[in-house]
Amino acid sequence: MPGPTKQDERGLTIRIPDHKGPHVDLGYAKYVGSTLDGGVNRFVGMRYAAPPVGDLRWRAPAAPPTSNSRQQAKEFGPICLGISAGYPTSSEDEDCLFVNVWAPKGASSNSKLPVWLFIQGGGYVTNSNANWDGEEVVRKSGNNIVFVNFNYRVSMWGFLASSKVQDNGTLNAGLLDQRFLMEWVKTHIASFGGDPNNVIIHGASAGAGSVALHLTAYGGRDDNLFTAGIAESVFFPAQPFVPQLEYQFDRLVNATNCSTASDQLSCLRALDTKTLQTHNVPSPFPGRTEAPLPHFYWTPCVDGDLIQDLPYNLFARGALVDVPLLFGNDNDEGRSFASNAASSDDMVNFLRNNYPLLTANDTADVVDMYPLEPAAPEHEAWFPSTSTAYGEATFICPAISILKAYAAQGRSGNDTDTSTDSGSGSGNDTKLWLYRYNVLDDDNAARGLGVPHLWESYAVFGPANLAGQAAPQSYLTYNAPVVPVVMDYFLSFVRTRDPNTLRAPGAPAWGAWGAWGGDAAAAATNGTRLVLETNNTRMEEVGGAQAARFR
Repeated sequence: MPGPTKQDERGLTIRIPDHKGPHVDLGYAKYVGSTLDGGVNRFVGMRYAAPPVGDLRWRAPAAPPTSNSRQQAKEFGPICLGISAGYPTSSEDEDCLFVNVWAPKGASSNSKLPVWLFIQGGGYVTNSNANWDGEEVVRKSGNNIVFVNFNYRVSMWGFLASSKVQDNGTLNAGLLDQRFLMEWVKTHIASFGGDPNNVIIHGASAGAGSVALHLTAYGGRDDNLFTAGIAESVFFPAQPFVPQLEYQFDRLVNATNCSTASDQLSCLRALDTKTLQTHNVPSPFPGRTEAPLPHFYWTPCVDGDLIQDLPYNLFARGALVDVPLLFGNDNDEGRSFASNAASSDDMVNFLRNNYPLLTANDTADVVDMYPLEPAAPEHEAWFPSTSTAYGEATFICPAISILKAYAAQGRSGNDTDTSTDSGSGSGNDTKLWLYRYNVLDDDNAARGLGVPHLWESYAVFGPANLAGQAAPQSYLTYNAPVVPVVMDYFLSFVRTRDPNTLRAPGAPAWGAWGAWGGDAAAAATNGTRLVLETNNTRMEEVGGAQAARFR
């Protein structure tokens, strides 16, 4: 809550610094946080990097400024500017690289608590999961974890790509922000009671795609920044090479009158935030002119350094960090994104607008693979098929393909800490787990949305803890029993790198990927997953028509 205020000499209301609360000294700054009910300290709005403005635009993140005065860490900082967002606004800004920490009261550098590091999503074009509240998961852990979330640059500010940016800046600045934050955690999390050598990265949507990219970063180089990974709905949009994205840079410099400048990038850096943000909008991909516009106009690119090749290629050849993984998806991922297609032509148009390299032969194959499905309420005839095709290609196939790649190469999510073994009944030593979330909500069903993208997040963090999103009534009533089951699986994985060790009483053992196969070859083709349903959570084999489509 806002602190006390007073009138200054001009008659303006200013806030009086409130130095009551827990303190932390990070070397470059001292912060004062808040103590919440349940013995949890909260520090929010702390800088982890310098403001990425002016000459620091489209460069790697830099060290935060130093301050000798005590700083307030009681209010969230602004999130990073997203695509099509207005400016100025109180909630979004170019100066946005802030981190938030929830930690048990009384935890010290000797506590060495596991660290849950959450990477928010938003399709790389917004910070759409900002400031989700970590208090409940810390409390439900018995005050035995530290929870961290943060902002990173997105849209034009985080993913502008061009040879000019590559020559005098950095590509994939938003991913480098994430990497820089991981280094910050490595350096500073002990001050909050966390163990810098036991950090579990967890992403949702584009954050889950980011987890996958960090698994293959720098060709799979292990910089000891994390010890396990969680991914809700791994997001793999088109991942272009730099030459394929020059048109975005050209459009921007033309729109801002920088096209004739001798140094176009310096011209862009000299512009004010409002001018640039006006042009932070989606456009059709080259060769596409029809509506709808692409959902995700700005994305990471293959830069030859951080991302050395297409992610699928990197996983296939074993260029990856081998750590325990917990991946999963919602049953109807694509229904939050698909166009309301009335015909197969509408379906093809939507897919080509979002995946512009698809050929006519490709889309003909897609239509064959995803024929007309049963109708969905409030939608046109081809909406369900379009949703299934987009959801599987963009979110479901990536998760399954990544685990298949680990298993096919005999990678097992290597974990040298044998104290976390749970006797989960997996039948092998694989530390790879997959889920399918199928918790139905009557309102979603009535609107034809099924079990949509990231629907499990209300259970992972607690229904009331997704900032700006009201708790769905079903999670407070008939779906309430699934919340502790889901949360405890996740908390168990964070604390022990195994979802079974501390699972909820009565919850079934979560068999590892390939548990029914018994060897690497079988695991690569006959994976297993947990189906999360209210009062009906169970194991199933990944197979049949869906598995056949992932080729």
